[in-house]
Amino acid sequence: METIAKNLIRGLVLGLALVAAGGKWIGAAHAAPRSNVHADPVVLRFATVGDSRQDPVGFDPTTGPLSDQDRIWLQNSKALSRILREVAVQKSQILFFNGDMVMGYGVAGPTVSNSVADVVGSDLVAFYRQYGFWRGMVATLMEAGTYVVPVPGNHEVQSKAAGKKAMAENEVAWRANMGDLIIDSQRFKTLVGQEATSINVQNNAAQDSLSSDQSQLSYSFDVADKHFAIVNTDPVGNDGVAPSVWLFHDLEAAKARGAKHYFVFGHKPAFTYVYSSDLKKSESVGLDKAPEQRDAFWKVIEQYGATYFCGHEHMFNLMQPRGAAWQVLVGTGGSPWDAKPGEKTLHPESDRAYAWATVEVRKSGKVDLTAYGFSDRYGPTKVLQRIQLAKSAPVSPVR
Repeated sequence: METIAKNLIRGLVLGLALVAAGGKWIGAAHAAPRSNVHADPVVLRFATVGDSRQDPVGFDPTTGPLSDQDRIWLQNSKALSRILREVAVQKSQILFFNGDMVMGYGVAGPTVSNSVADVVGSDLVAFYRQYGFWRGMVATLMEAGTYVVPVPGNHEVQSKAAGKKAMAENEVAWRANMGDLIIDSQRFKTLVGQEATSINVQNNAAQDSLSSDQSQLSYSFDVADKHFAIVNTDPVGNDGVAPSVWLFHDLEAAKARGAKHYFVFGHKPAFTYVYSSDLKKSESVGLDKAPEQRDAFWKVIEQYGATYFCGHEHMFNLMQPRGAAWQVLVGTGGSPWDAKPGEKTLHPESDRAYAWATVEVRKSGKVDLTAYGFSDRYGPTKVLQRIQLAKSAPVSPVR
Protein backbone atom coordinates (compact mmCIF):
# COMPACT_ATOMS: atom_id res chain seq x y z
CA MET A 1 0.00 0.00 0.00
CA GLU A 2 2.86 2.36 0.81
CA THR A 3 4.33 1.88 -2.68
CA ILE A 4 0.93 2.52 -4.28
CA ALA A 5 0.54 5.72 -2.25
CA LYS A 6 3.95 6.94 -3.31
CA ASN A 7 3.15 6.28 -6.97
CA LEU A 8 -0.14 8.15 -6.64
CA ILE A 9 1.63 11.13 -5.11
CA ARG A 10 4.28 11.05 -7.82
CA GLY A 11 1.58 10.93 -10.49
CA LEU A 12 -0.22 13.86 -8.91
CA VAL A 13 2.97 15.94 -8.87
CA LEU A 14 3.69 15.15 -12.51
CA GLY A 15 0.13 16.00 -13.43
CA LEU A 16 0.34 19.37 -11.69
CA ALA A 17 3.60 20.09 -13.51
CA LEU A 18 1.91 19.23 -16.77
CA VAL A 19 -0.91 21.63 -16.08
CA ALA A 20 1.51 24.37 -15.02
CA ALA A 21 3.34 23.98 -18.30
CA GLY A 22 0.18 24.47 -20.33
CA GLY A 23 -0.02 20.81 -21.26
CA LYS A 24 3.69 20.38 -21.96
CA TRP A 25 6.02 18.43 -19.73
CA ILE A 26 8.86 20.54 -18.34
CA GLY A 27 12.00 18.45 -18.59
CA ALA A 28 15.22 18.89 -16.65
CA ALA A 29 16.61 21.17 -19.35
CA HIS A 30 13.80 23.68 -18.80
CA ALA A 31 13.42 23.63 -15.06
CA ALA A 32 15.58 25.64 -12.69
CA PRO A 33 18.47 23.51 -11.37
CA ARG A 34 17.58 21.77 -8.11
CA SER A 35 20.92 22.60 -6.52
CA ASN A 36 19.45 25.04 -3.97
CA VAL A 37 18.45 22.03 -1.86
CA HIS A 38 21.62 20.10 -2.63
CA ALA A 39 23.99 19.18 0.19
CA ASP A 40 26.55 21.37 -1.59
CA PRO A 41 24.45 24.45 -2.42
CA VAL A 42 25.09 26.86 -5.27
CA VAL A 43 26.46 30.22 -4.10
CA LEU A 44 26.42 31.86 -7.56
CA ARG A 45 24.82 30.90 -10.85
CA PHE A 46 25.59 32.70 -14.11
CA ALA A 47 24.86 32.11 -17.79
CA THR A 48 26.74 33.12 -20.90
CA VAL A 49 26.05 33.35 -24.64
CA GLY A 50 26.98 35.65 -27.52
CA ASP A 51 26.23 36.57 -31.12
CA SER A 52 22.56 37.41 -31.60
CA ARG A 53 22.98 39.96 -34.41
CA GLN A 54 21.58 39.18 -37.80
CA ASP A 55 23.04 39.80 -41.22
CA PRO A 56 21.39 42.21 -43.71
CA VAL A 57 21.21 39.36 -46.24
CA GLY A 58 19.33 37.44 -43.58
CA PHE A 59 18.44 34.22 -45.34
CA ASP A 60 19.09 30.67 -44.19
CA PRO A 61 17.81 27.67 -46.20
CA THR A 62 16.58 26.10 -42.96
CA THR A 63 15.15 29.06 -41.08
CA GLY A 64 14.11 31.14 -44.09
CA PRO A 65 14.26 34.92 -44.62
CA LEU A 66 14.29 37.50 -41.84
CA SER A 67 10.98 38.75 -40.52
CA ASP A 68 10.06 42.32 -41.40
CA GLN A 69 10.92 43.27 -37.81
CA ASP A 70 14.36 41.68 -37.77
CA ARG A 71 15.18 43.07 -41.21
CA ILE A 72 15.04 46.52 -39.62
CA TRP A 73 16.71 45.80 -36.29
CA LEU A 74 19.07 43.05 -37.55
CA GLN A 75 18.44 40.85 -34.55
CA ASN A 76 17.39 37.21 -34.27
CA SER A 77 14.51 38.06 -31.98
CA LYS A 78 13.03 34.56 -31.95
CA ALA A 79 16.19 32.74 -30.86
CA LEU A 80 17.41 35.40 -28.43
CA SER A 81 14.05 35.89 -26.71
CA ARG A 82 13.74 32.14 -26.12
CA ILE A 83 17.24 31.92 -24.68
CA LEU A 84 16.53 34.88 -22.39
CA ARG A 85 13.29 33.28 -21.17
CA GLU A 86 15.04 30.02 -20.35
CA VAL A 87 17.93 31.79 -18.60
CA ALA A 88 15.31 33.53 -16.45
CA VAL A 89 13.58 30.21 -15.64
CA GLN A 90 16.93 28.77 -14.56
CA LYS A 91 17.32 31.75 -12.21
CA SER A 92 20.79 32.72 -13.33
CA GLN A 93 21.89 35.75 -11.35
CA ILE A 94 24.13 37.13 -14.11
CA LEU A 95 24.19 36.82 -17.91
CA PHE A 96 27.48 37.58 -19.64
CA PHE A 97 26.80 38.40 -23.29
CA ASN A 98 29.94 37.75 -25.33
CA GLY A 99 29.65 40.37 -28.06
CA ASP A 100 28.06 40.85 -31.48
CA MET A 101 24.74 41.89 -30.02
CA VAL A 102 24.37 44.35 -32.93
CA MET A 103 25.25 44.18 -36.62
CA GLY A 104 27.17 47.48 -36.41
CA TYR A 105 30.29 47.18 -38.57
CA GLY A 106 30.14 50.83 -39.68
CA VAL A 107 31.64 54.02 -38.26
CA ALA A 108 29.55 55.58 -35.50
CA GLY A 109 30.89 59.07 -36.13
CA PRO A 110 29.71 62.44 -37.49
CA THR A 111 27.61 62.54 -40.65
CA VAL A 112 28.64 64.19 -43.91
CA SER A 113 26.00 66.85 -43.52
CA ASN A 114 23.23 67.81 -41.14
CA SER A 115 20.42 66.89 -43.51
CA VAL A 116 17.71 64.66 -42.06
CA ALA A 117 18.23 62.03 -44.76
CA ASP A 118 21.97 61.98 -44.15
CA VAL A 119 21.58 61.63 -40.38
CA VAL A 120 18.82 58.99 -40.51
CA GLY A 121 20.76 56.89 -42.99
CA SER A 122 24.07 57.17 -41.15
CA ASP A 123 26.09 54.45 -39.46
CA LEU A 124 25.78 56.45 -36.25
CA VAL A 125 21.99 56.14 -36.17
CA ALA A 126 22.17 52.47 -37.25
CA PHE A 127 24.45 51.65 -34.29
CA TYR A 128 22.22 53.42 -31.78
CA ARG A 129 19.02 51.94 -33.25
CA GLN A 130 20.37 48.40 -33.06
CA TYR A 131 21.75 48.92 -29.56
CA GLY A 132 18.36 50.26 -28.48
CA PHE A 133 16.49 47.21 -29.78
CA TRP A 134 18.92 44.79 -28.10
CA ARG A 135 18.74 46.69 -24.83
CA GLY A 136 14.95 46.50 -25.00
CA MET A 137 15.12 42.72 -25.41
CA VAL A 138 17.40 42.16 -22.41
CA ALA A 139 15.49 44.67 -20.25
CA THR A 140 12.88 42.05 -19.40
CA LEU A 141 15.63 39.71 -18.17
CA MET A 142 16.99 42.46 -15.95
CA GLU A 143 13.52 43.06 -14.53
CA ALA A 144 13.16 39.31 -13.92
CA GLY A 145 16.25 39.31 -11.69
CA THR A 146 19.28 38.64 -13.94
CA TYR A 147 21.99 41.28 -14.30
CA VAL A 148 23.34 41.56 -17.87
CA VAL A 149 27.10 42.13 -18.30
CA PRO A 150 28.10 43.13 -21.87
CA VAL A 151 31.29 42.07 -23.68
CA PRO A 152 32.43 44.02 -26.78
CA GLY A 153 32.56 42.10 -30.06
CA ASN A 154 34.05 42.90 -33.45
CA HIS A 155 30.68 44.06 -34.81
CA GLU A 156 30.47 46.63 -32.02
CA VAL A 157 33.97 48.07 -32.44
CA GLN A 158 35.09 47.36 -36.02
CA SER A 159 34.26 48.93 -39.38
CA LYS A 160 33.91 46.62 -42.36
CA ALA A 161 34.57 49.44 -44.84
CA ALA A 162 37.83 50.21 -43.04
CA GLY A 163 39.01 46.64 -43.59
CA LYS A 164 37.45 45.18 -40.44
CA LYS A 165 39.45 47.47 -38.19
CA ALA A 166 38.39 48.78 -34.79
CA MET A 167 37.47 52.46 -34.72
CA ALA A 168 37.71 54.91 -31.82
CA GLU A 169 34.24 56.27 -32.73
CA ASN A 170 32.77 52.81 -32.25
CA GLU A 171 34.41 52.43 -28.85
CA VAL A 172 32.77 55.73 -27.85
CA ALA A 173 29.39 54.42 -29.07
CA TRP A 174 29.93 51.26 -26.99
CA ARG A 175 30.38 53.31 -23.84
CA ALA A 176 27.38 55.47 -24.65
CA ASN A 177 25.10 52.45 -25.06
CA MET A 178 26.54 49.97 -22.55
CA GLY A 179 28.26 52.13 -19.94
CA ASP A 180 25.35 52.12 -17.50
CA LEU A 181 25.73 48.33 -17.19
CA ILE A 182 29.47 48.56 -16.46
CA ILE A 183 28.93 48.30 -13.48
CA ASP A 184 25.79 49.67 -11.77
CA SER A 185 26.74 48.64 -8.24
CA GLN A 186 23.37 49.22 -6.62
CA ARG A 187 21.37 47.47 -9.32
CA PHE A 188 23.89 44.62 -9.39
CA LYS A 189 23.47 44.05 -5.66
CA THR A 190 19.68 44.22 -5.93
CA LEU A 191 19.49 41.66 -8.75
CA VAL A 192 22.37 39.34 -7.87
CA GLY A 193 21.91 39.47 -4.12
CA GLN A 194 25.65 39.99 -3.68
CA GLU A 195 27.90 42.98 -4.15
CA ALA A 196 30.23 43.58 -7.06
CA THR A 197 33.49 44.72 -5.46
CA SER A 198 36.96 45.79 -6.63
CA ILE A 199 35.37 47.15 -9.81
CA ASN A 200 38.07 48.07 -12.33
CA VAL A 201 36.69 49.90 -15.39
CA GLN A 202 39.36 52.57 -15.90
CA ASN A 203 41.77 50.80 -18.25
CA ASN A 204 43.95 53.36 -20.04
CA ALA A 205 45.50 50.64 -22.24
CA ALA A 206 49.08 51.69 -21.46
CA GLN A 207 50.03 48.22 -20.20
CA ASP A 208 49.45 46.69 -23.65
CA SER A 209 50.65 49.74 -25.61
CA LEU A 210 47.23 50.30 -27.16
CA SER A 211 46.33 53.49 -28.97
CA SER A 212 42.91 54.20 -27.45
CA ASP A 213 41.35 54.34 -24.01
CA GLN A 214 39.99 50.89 -23.15
CA SER A 215 37.90 51.97 -20.17
CA GLN A 216 34.63 49.98 -20.02
CA LEU A 217 35.88 47.79 -22.89
CA SER A 218 38.26 45.68 -20.80
CA TYR A 219 37.12 45.70 -17.18
CA SER A 220 36.69 43.45 -14.15
CA PHE A 221 35.02 42.94 -10.79
CA ASP A 222 34.73 40.48 -7.91
CA VAL A 223 31.75 38.72 -6.40
CA ALA A 224 33.01 37.38 -3.06
CA ASP A 225 35.95 35.08 -3.98
CA LYS A 226 34.99 34.89 -7.66
CA HIS A 227 36.75 37.18 -10.13
CA PHE A 228 35.27 38.15 -13.49
CA ALA A 229 37.35 39.83 -16.23
CA ILE A 230 36.04 41.08 -19.57
CA VAL A 231 38.55 41.63 -22.39
CA ASN A 232 38.14 43.53 -25.65
CA THR A 233 39.63 41.24 -28.30
CA ASP A 234 39.59 43.97 -30.99
CA PRO A 235 41.11 47.14 -29.52
CA VAL A 236 41.93 50.01 -31.89
CA GLY A 237 45.24 49.33 -33.61
CA ASN A 238 45.55 45.77 -32.39
CA ASP A 239 42.61 43.83 -33.81
CA GLY A 240 42.38 40.17 -32.89
CA VAL A 241 44.65 40.50 -29.84
CA ALA A 242 43.55 40.24 -26.20
CA PRO A 243 45.18 42.54 -23.60
CA SER A 244 47.30 39.85 -21.93
CA VAL A 245 49.48 42.23 -19.90
CA TRP A 246 46.44 44.03 -18.47
CA LEU A 247 44.80 40.67 -17.76
CA PHE A 248 47.89 39.35 -15.95
CA HIS A 249 48.01 42.35 -13.61
CA ASP A 250 44.25 42.23 -13.13
CA LEU A 251 44.23 38.53 -12.16
CA GLU A 252 47.33 38.98 -10.00
CA ALA A 253 45.56 41.75 -8.06
CA ALA A 254 42.52 39.51 -7.65
CA LYS A 255 44.72 36.70 -6.37
CA ALA A 256 46.21 39.05 -3.77
CA ARG A 257 42.67 39.84 -2.62
CA GLY A 258 42.00 36.13 -2.08
CA ALA A 259 40.16 35.20 -5.29
CA LYS A 260 39.60 31.46 -5.72
CA HIS A 261 37.82 31.38 -9.09
CA TYR A 262 38.75 33.22 -12.28
CA PHE A 263 36.36 33.63 -15.21
CA VAL A 264 37.41 35.56 -18.33
CA PHE A 265 35.02 36.67 -21.10
CA GLY A 266 35.97 37.86 -24.57
CA HIS A 267 34.44 37.80 -28.01
CA LYS A 268 36.95 36.00 -30.21
CA PRO A 269 38.03 32.45 -29.34
CA ALA A 270 41.66 31.94 -28.42
CA PHE A 271 41.60 28.69 -30.41
CA THR A 272 39.43 28.34 -33.51
CA TYR A 273 36.96 25.48 -33.37
CA VAL A 274 37.63 23.60 -36.61
CA TYR A 275 34.16 22.09 -36.86
CA SER A 276 34.61 20.19 -40.12
CA SER A 277 37.31 17.91 -41.48
CA ASP A 278 36.87 19.82 -44.74
CA LEU A 279 38.25 22.96 -43.11
CA LYS A 280 41.96 23.57 -42.94
CA LYS A 281 43.45 24.06 -39.49
CA SER A 282 45.10 27.20 -40.86
CA GLU A 283 41.69 28.85 -41.29
CA SER A 284 41.87 30.74 -38.01
CA VAL A 285 39.12 33.18 -37.13
CA GLY A 286 40.07 33.98 -33.54
CA LEU A 287 43.06 35.12 -31.55
CA ASP A 288 45.13 32.36 -33.15
CA LYS A 289 45.60 34.60 -36.20
CA ALA A 290 48.38 36.10 -34.08
CA PRO A 291 49.75 32.92 -32.42
CA GLU A 292 52.46 34.55 -30.29
CA GLN A 293 50.03 37.03 -28.73
CA ARG A 294 47.44 34.26 -28.37
CA ASP A 295 49.93 32.09 -26.54
CA ALA A 296 50.77 34.96 -24.17
CA PHE A 297 47.06 35.38 -23.43
CA TRP A 298 46.51 31.66 -22.90
CA LYS A 299 49.53 31.43 -20.62
CA VAL A 300 47.78 33.90 -18.30
CA ILE A 301 44.53 31.91 -18.50
CA GLU A 302 46.34 28.70 -17.53
CA GLN A 303 48.53 30.32 -14.89
CA TYR A 304 45.45 31.33 -12.89
CA GLY A 305 43.33 28.28 -13.66
CA ALA A 306 40.81 30.55 -15.39
CA THR A 307 38.02 29.55 -17.75
CA TYR A 308 37.67 31.52 -20.99
CA PHE A 309 34.18 32.12 -22.43
CA CYS A 310 33.82 33.46 -25.97
CA GLY A 311 31.74 33.71 -29.14
CA HIS A 312 32.49 34.99 -32.68
CA GLU A 313 32.21 31.55 -34.26
CA HIS A 314 28.50 30.85 -34.51
CA MET A 315 28.96 27.44 -32.94
CA PHE A 316 28.89 25.65 -29.61
CA ASN A 317 32.05 23.88 -28.45
CA LEU A 318 33.88 23.03 -25.24
CA MET A 319 37.59 22.34 -25.46
CA GLN A 320 40.78 22.17 -23.43
CA PRO A 321 43.27 23.40 -26.05
CA ARG A 322 46.38 22.66 -24.00
CA GLY A 323 44.89 20.01 -21.73
CA ALA A 324 44.17 22.19 -18.71
CA ALA A 325 42.11 25.38 -18.97
CA TRP A 326 38.74 25.29 -20.69
CA GLN A 327 37.59 27.41 -23.63
CA VAL A 328 33.79 27.64 -23.72
CA LEU A 329 32.52 28.73 -27.13
CA VAL A 330 28.87 29.82 -27.16
CA GLY A 331 28.51 32.12 -30.18
CA THR A 332 25.03 30.74 -30.59
CA GLY A 333 22.58 33.50 -29.63
CA GLY A 334 20.97 33.69 -33.07
CA SER A 335 23.51 34.90 -35.64
CA PRO A 336 23.73 33.17 -39.06
CA TRP A 337 25.21 29.70 -38.73
CA ASP A 338 28.80 28.94 -39.62
CA ALA A 339 27.86 25.35 -40.48
CA LYS A 340 25.54 25.29 -43.48
CA PRO A 341 22.48 23.01 -43.62
CA GLY A 342 23.55 19.47 -44.44
CA GLU A 343 27.25 20.26 -44.03
CA LYS A 344 29.16 17.39 -42.45
CA THR A 345 30.50 18.53 -39.08
CA LEU A 346 32.27 16.94 -36.14
CA HIS A 347 29.32 17.28 -33.76
CA PRO A 348 26.13 17.35 -35.84
CA GLU A 349 23.93 17.15 -32.73
CA SER A 350 25.14 20.56 -31.53
CA ASP A 351 26.94 22.39 -34.35
CA ARG A 352 23.70 24.12 -35.38
CA ALA A 353 22.14 24.48 -31.94
CA TYR A 354 21.13 27.74 -30.32
CA ALA A 355 23.04 27.18 -27.09
CA TRP A 356 24.14 28.83 -23.86
CA ALA A 357 26.15 27.73 -20.85
CA THR A 358 25.03 27.89 -17.22
CA VAL A 359 27.75 27.82 -14.57
CA GLU A 360 27.13 26.98 -10.92
CA VAL A 361 29.75 27.75 -8.28
CA ARG A 362 29.08 25.68 -5.18
CA LYS A 363 29.86 26.29 -1.53
CA SER A 364 32.56 23.61 -1.58
CA GLY A 365 34.34 25.39 -4.44
CA LYS A 366 33.23 22.94 -7.12
CA VAL A 367 32.25 24.56 -10.41
CA ASP A 368 29.73 22.83 -12.67
CA LEU A 369 28.97 23.87 -16.24
CA THR A 370 25.92 22.70 -18.16
CA ALA A 371 25.38 23.64 -21.79
CA TYR A 372 21.77 23.80 -22.97
CA GLY A 373 20.44 24.27 -26.48
CA PHE A 374 17.72 23.76 -29.03
CA SER A 375 17.98 22.99 -32.73
CA ASP A 376 17.86 25.42 -35.62
CA ARG A 377 14.29 24.20 -36.12
CA TYR A 378 13.43 25.34 -32.59
CA GLY A 379 12.89 21.87 -31.15
CA PRO A 380 12.86 21.06 -27.43
CA THR A 381 15.65 22.34 -25.22
CA LYS A 382 18.19 19.67 -24.33
CA VAL A 383 21.33 19.30 -22.26
CA LEU A 384 24.20 19.34 -24.75
CA GLN A 385 27.10 18.72 -22.39
CA ARG A 386 28.05 18.76 -18.72
CA ILE A 387 31.52 19.24 -17.26
CA GLN A 388 33.17 20.04 -13.97
CA LEU A 389 35.56 22.86 -14.69
CA ALA A 390 37.99 21.63 -12.05
CA LYS A 391 38.52 18.34 -13.91
CA SER A 392 41.34 17.95 -16.41
CA ALA A 393 39.59 15.49 -18.73
CA PRO A 394 36.48 16.30 -20.77
CA VAL A 395 33.22 14.58 -19.99
CA SER A 396 31.33 12.90 -22.83
CA PRO A 397 28.33 14.83 -24.15
CA VAL A 398 24.94 13.92 -22.74
CA ARG A 399 22.95 12.13 -25.44
